[in-house]
Amino acid sequence: MSLTTRTLLLVLLALVPALAIQGYNEYALRGTRDEAVRADALATARVVALNLRHLAGGIEQALDLVAEDPTVRTRDHEACTAYLKRAVARIPHLLLLALARPDGPVICNSLGSAPGSYTNGERDYHRRALAEGGFVVGTYARGSATGKASVHFARPLLAEDGTALGVLTAAIDLGWLADYLQPALRMESTATTLTGRDGLILVRRPDDAGWVGRPIASESLAKLDAQGEGVRIDDAYDGRERVIAQVLPDGVLQGMRVIVGRDRDLAFADVDQATRRGLILIALGAALAVAAALVAGRAFIRRPFERLDRAAAAWNVGELDVRTGLRGSSEFGRLGARLDAMAAALQRHDANLREEIERGREMQARQVTMLHELNHRVKNTLATVQSLIRQSAREGTGRAEELEARILALSKTHDLLTRDDWNGAPLREVLGNEIGAYRTAGERFVVGGPDVELPPRHVLALGMALHELATNAAKYGALSKPAGQVRVGWEVVLGESGTSHLRLDWVEAGGPPVVVPKHRGFGTRLISMCIGRELGGVAHIDFAPEGLRCTIEVPMDDTAGIMLSPHLVQGRAVPAPRAAD
Repeated sequence: MSLTTRTLLLVLLALVPALAIQGYNEYALRGTRDEAVRADALATARVVALNLRHLAGGIEQALDLVAEDPTVRTRDHEACTAYLKRAVARIPHLLLLALARPDGPVICNSLGSAPGSYTNGERDYHRRALAEGGFVVGTYARGSATGKASVHFARPLLAEDGTALGVLTAAIDLGWLADYLQPALRMESTATTLTGRDGLILVRRPDDAGWVGRPIASESLAKLDAQGEGVRIDDAYDGRERVIAQVLPDGVLQGMRVIVGRDRDLAFADVDQATRRGLILIALGAALAVAAALVAGRAFIRRPFERLDRAAAAWNVGELDVRTGLRGSSEFGRLGARLDAMAAALQRHDANLREEIERGREMQARQVTMLHELNHRVKNTLATVQSLIRQSAREGTGRAEELEARILALSKTHDLLTRDDWNGAPLREVLGNEIGAYRTAGERFVVGGPDVELPPRHVLALGMALHELATNAAKYGALSKPAGQVRVGWEVVLGESGTSHLRLDWVEAGGPPVVVPKHRGFGTRLISMCIGRELGGVAHIDFAPEGLRCTIEVPMDDTAGIMLSPHLVQGRAVPAPRAAD
């Protein structure tokens, strides 16, 4: 991949955050707008339903007042007609007020129609008012007297004994009703539909022509029934996607539907416009950035890079006299000057470096040879000592085997030191070297303490002491029983003189009862000698009946490395146990 291609990719990569931000803004904005449009559609439908409920309540009050007038209750045609005309004049949104007999023929109305000139007996609202005995709202109907598309409100006219004297009816022009509900539609992209109990359309805004009096399509009606009161997104009759909210009024308006729809494309028009504008700006910015990268990249990046590349290729084949020739305060200029100075220094020191490398290799080889020779010689010495011990113990086989084990433990500790060129060894490895042979299934040993790096002298002395403790535990102590356990813990403390001391506790439990020996054995004397004479420390051994306890305290050299963070053994932290003095 060429440098120019990399530069262009870098420019395009720099545009990724802008595209990501644009995409996130688009997603968030559309989500917010979708919630707002849904909420607005549902709120608009509820406002329309509330206005319709207020209108019905006002007409119900008007019919109640009309029903109390004596001229209406006497059902006198002339007096009743005169009163209804005056009442309609005071309530201009009423198209008609009428009183009909229970069987349907009209008695009087506000238009002055002759008695019996038409009948309401077959009208749904007339029959329901008599059957329910209260205020009802009808559905779409074309008025017999007015000839206009109307919706009727009716209530029975009852005598004092509860018998029906007639039915009072108030008619509302559907065109006026559409204008009355129009202010609730705050946005131009909002349409509303009001249907009656039978599903016929009463109001359709803004395009009501040809829709009033028609039923809703069965497919749309099924979706509305399944939706119930709420909001959904669906395709409208014209194929455009709309947000459709439906409210189902209760009470006297029960059975009617208020449906509000918003054109989703119009609702998101400003969002789409902002998206297009953002994409155009990003595209223009990307084009300018690519052009600038092609022009400026060649002059300021590609040419200096080619000079550096040629110089590096020459240095790679050993031509250290080649120079970049780049100068100046720019990054490439400073880099070229430093590389030229580096090449000159390499040229001066090349010969000396090769000589130093050769000498170093020779010294390393001699050192490895010496270490292997030292290891070999010491092992030979230990083998000789082992052989002498065997010969000197012909009369006491058990004693000789014990001495042999001690010499082998010393040899294993010696191997630890040899591995690290006699620089020391970790206390944890020294302990593991001595107790490794006794670790069987289960938790025979519980070990815990900080990481401590021991000097060579401490490694040998503590190794012998720990060997004696482990051997004694295996023969007579806790490790001689299957349920026995040994807890080993240590810590580094600061003494009163300001020097650090290592304190190690060996605690046995679960073994046979401990009996205090009548005289000090060789192992006890060996521990005291290793700790006291070799390290200047103190070893306290307590032959407690429940298990032997040994506490070792030795001063530490300043060169000993100590990490005071606790170490986990067998999956849990183990506190350092305390042995009795």
